[in-house]
Amino acid sequence: MPERMINAPDNVSTGPVDRCPPAKNAMESRELRENHPDRLGEVTAQRPRGDPAPGEPDRPRARAAAAIDSPLAEVACCRALPEIQGVVEPSAEAQLRPGEVLDGRFLIREAISRSGMATIYRAEDRFQGGRDVAVKVPLMRIEGDPVSFARFRHEEEIGLKLSHPFLLRFYPVTEKKSRPYIVTEFLRGCTLAQLRPEGRPLAEADALRIVGLVGEAVGAMHAQGFIHGDLKPSNIMICRDHTLRVLDFGLASPPIRRRSLLAKLTPIFGSPEYMAPEQVENGPVDERTDVYALGAILYELLTGVVPFQHEDPWQSAFQRTTGDPIAPRVLNPELSPQAEDIVLHALQRHPGDRYPSMAAFQADLAAPARVHVTGRRLRLRPPRWKLGFQSTPILAGLLLGVGALLLLVALFMILRARLGAG
Repeated sequence: MPERMINAPDNVSTGPVDRCPPAKNAMESRELRENHPDRLGEVTAQRPRGDPAPGEPDRPRARAAAAIDSPLAEVACCRALPEIQGVVEPSAEAQLRPGEVLDGRFLIREAISRSGMATIYRAEDRFQGGRDVAVKVPLMRIEGDPVSFARFRHEEEIGLKLSHPFLLRFYPVTEKKSRPYIVTEFLRGCTLAQLRPEGRPLAEADALRIVGLVGEAVGAMHAQGFIHGDLKPSNIMICRDHTLRVLDFGLASPPIRRRSLLAKLTPIFGSPEYMAPEQVENGPVDERTDVYALGAILYELLTGVVPFQHEDPWQSAFQRTTGDPIAPRVLNPELSPQAEDIVLHALQRHPGDRYPSMAAFQADLAAPARVHVTGRRLRLRPPRWKLGFQSTPILAGLLLGVGALLLLVALFMILRARLGAG
């Protein structure tokens, strides 16, 4: 995606500011806010010829600044964003109580959510001036499951290495922990899944804008050597300050260029509705795997449905290994041919046919009018039924059992024939 320049308007100086240059993108804007809060005013301190007089609103400059600090401010569906917080049901497990201080540092205020893996609390960080943080504590059964607990620990390890304004920020806890937990920034808003409670498509421009910003964050992950591996609407937070965050790095990993035969027979982890074909088949994964998942999210935002529909989510996952989704404009005729082509380019079955990088995907999302329509919709093929060890495990297991039985019978007959001849 092209950099969002603060000096883009014609009536704003393009010359440098001596001590504090303009923030050119979200990363630099966060750097200014966090490390040089006293110098933020210097960005607009020098008014070139034609700037408004003191006290007069500078609308072009304000719009440019908003595009950096509040990139979703002009997205219609995000202007009056509700803060959605469900009721956290009581649990039989030992819980942190409001008013309790965890490890002498985190003052627990309330439980804000609970999933199948963890409970998340809003807390105040006493070591950082009482700022609000989120404390994520794994459930006891997760702590007792080596695979699940390893994923929990892995999320913190990866999260502490990542840095981008649109990636969930993790805070290090250097003191000895009395129990396992993760500390992150506290966000107010709702997930991208909650933004569409009735499943209606978003306006095309809004969907492209949101997905472009997610692509910027995931592209930063790629630049830092990690694949997200589990992109989905519930892992994207739309914040009330008109920014967003990509969440959940439990399946993040470096690119996996080669898979062993044994790896192909292991269980699949992820969200089947948004997985790339190579993930479904436990094959090699790289940046283009995330391109596919983000393409599936864009498909849903533009049409109101996921690319492959089946009452069994895993059957829908395996459909993408043999066929293509319904053309988006069949489901939403109001879409432009360019938007449809962008989606289908990202959802190509073979990684080599997709966008080669998240940056290439972002470029088309940022300038859809310049996209050359290739007619991909005319080459779509419906999914075929496929027998596989993972797609049809019961049938595949029966066939393996029958095969093993026939092999034993054949060996028995051979052995019996040899004994009879002797």
